[in-house]
Amino acid sequence: MSFQINIRNYHTCECSSAMSGKDVLSKADIDGGSHIVAWRVNSYLRPLGWVVDEDSEVEFVDTSSFEGMEVYRRSLSFSLVLAAQRALGKNVTIKHSISDGYYWELPDRDLTEEEVLRINKALRDLVNRDVPITREVVPLDKARRIFERQGNPESARLFMWAAEDPVELYRCEDNYGFYYAPLAPSTGYLRVFELKYFPPGMVLQFPTVSYPDRLPPFRASKKLSGVFLDYAKWLEILGLKTMDSFHAKIAQGKGLELVLISEAFHSQRLSRIAEDVALREKTKVIVIAGPSGSGKTTTAKRLKIQLQVCGLNPTVISLDNYFVDREKTPLDEQGNYDFEVLEAIDLDLLESQLAKLLKGEEVRVPEFDFIKGKKFPGATLRLNKHDVLIIEGIHGLNEKVTAVVPEEMKFGIFVSPLTGINLDEHNRTSTTDNRLLRRMIRDYRTRGHSAERTLDLWPSVIKGAREYIFPYQSSAVAMFNSSLPYELAVLRGYAQPLLQTVPESSSMHGEARRLLSMLKFVPPLPSENVPSNSILREFIGGGCYEH
Repeated sequence: MSFQINIRNYHTCECSSAMSGKDVLSKADIDGGSHIVAWRVNSYLRPLGWVVDEDSEVEFVDTSSFEGMEVYRRSLSFSLVLAAQRALGKNVTIKHSISDGYYWELPDRDLTEEEVLRINKALRDLVNRDVPITREVVPLDKARRIFERQGNPESARLFMWAAEDPVELYRCEDNYGFYYAPLAPSTGYLRVFELKYFPPGMVLQFPTVSYPDRLPPFRASKKLSGVFLDYAKWLEILGLKTMDSFHAKIAQGKGLELVLISEAFHSQRLSRIAEDVALREKTKVIVIAGPSGSGKTTTAKRLKIQLQVCGLNPTVISLDNYFVDREKTPLDEQGNYDFEVLEAIDLDLLESQLAKLLKGEEVRVPEFDFIKGKKFPGATLRLNKHDVLIIEGIHGLNEKVTAVVPEEMKFGIFVSPLTGINLDEHNRTSTTDNRLLRRMIRDYRTRGHSAERTLDLWPSVIKGAREYIFPYQSSAVAMFNSSLPYELAVLRGYAQPLLQTVPESSSMHGEARRLLSMLKFVPPLPSENVPSNSILREFIGGGCYEH
C-alpha cells in the first residue's frame, strides 16, 4: 500500500514501501544533506534510521540548529568513549563544558599527552571508517547486564531508578551507549572536531551553531578552572558523583541535608567575594553580569547583605530599569524586539547618573514598567563615603556600561550556573538546559509565558549571550557559580507539567520531549525545604526578596 511523506518546506514523496530517514533523503535529493543528522517525524525527533510506513509529516534537522548540534555533540561524545576504549582499554568520564567543548578525564588517574594523541588517532580512524550507529530497544534487565559488562554500573542503576523499561540504546560495533535523545546514523557524520590535551584531562571541541562548519576559538579561563575545582570539592563532600548517587541520597532520606549544605556553600562563596570587595578600599561600583537564568538578581541582594556584614552600605540597581522605551527598542532579524543587545539600554541616562553619583550628587533612578514599556521616575539615590553601588544586568561587564567609572573603583562579578551533576559518566546535564528550565518556570509564574514561547525564544537568548555576555566574562574579578547540586530535582516538579503542554503541532515539541526525557532520570525533591533566600527562589517563587 502506498503512502505519502510530506517533507516540510520541500515536497511530498510517494512511497510504496517503508522508508528510513536516510532513504527519504536519498530519494528527495535534498540540498545540504551532508549536514542533516536527524529528522522530526510527526513532531517527534527521531534518528535517521527511524522507519516510516504510513502517511507522515517530516522535517529534517541539520547542524545549523541547536537541536541538530546537540545530536552531533552526543554522537561525537559516544565516539570518543569508544575511541578511548580502543586506544587505552579504559572508560573516560565527562566532567563539564569548557570553551564550547567538553572536558573529559580518566576516573583513576591523569591522562598523558601521548595517551590523548592515541585516543585522537582512534577517534579519527572511527570517523574515517564511517561505522554505523544503530538504535536498539532492549528490556531493562538486558540493558543492565550490558552496561555492567561494559564497566558502567552507574548507568545500569540509573535505568532502575527511572523505571526505564524497555531501554533505548545505541550501538557502534560491539559497544553500547545510552543517550536520552537521538544520535547520528554513523561516525562518518562527525568529521569536524579536535581533541586537545588539557591536563589533567582533555577537551573535545566541536562545531557550534555560530561556527557550523569549523571549530570556535578555544578560550579556557583560569578563573573558570578554579570554579570547576571548587564544585568538584562540593560534590565530593556531598557524596555525589552522578545522578545515580543523587537518587541514592534521596532514597536514604538525605534530601534536606543536600539542600542545606549546598546553600551553605553558596553563602560561603558570597561571603568570600564580599570580603574581597571590602579589602579594595577604592571600590565604589560592583557590577554583576551573567546570562538569562543565572540568578543575578538574588545574587546581588544576597551579596548586599554580605557587604553589610563587612561594614559597607550597598545599594542595588538593575540595568533592566534602564531599558529604552519600547518604541525605541532595536529589532532582531525576525522583526521582534531584541532585549539582548546593548542598544536596548539607555546608556546616556545611565552614564549621566553614574557620573553624578560618583561626585556625591543625588539622582532619581528610573523604574521600568514592562507592561507599558516605559521608564518612570523611581527612588532617589546618593552615594556617601561607605556606600557602594551594585549594578546587576546581562551587560554589566561590558566596559561601555561603566565607562565613566575609573577601573580602580570597579569590581566585576560573573554569575552563571557553570556546572551540574551529570546523568552518568557519559551524559552531562547541560547548564544551558538548567538556565532554560529556570527561565521557563519563572516566566510562566511572573509573566504568564507558556513553555512553548520560552522554548521558541531560547535560541535567540543563547545567541545573544554568546555575542554580548560571555565574551566579557574574562574581565570579571570574581566568578560565582550559581548552580545548586540539588536544583534539577526541585525544578523537575515545576518543569514537567509545563513541558507537557507543548502541542505536537508546535515546532518546539521535539525540544520539549528531549527535556522531558532528561528529567525522568532526575529524582524528585519537594520545594518546601528550599530556603527563602535561595537563588532557586528567584525562579520557583516564595523568596524573601520578592516585592
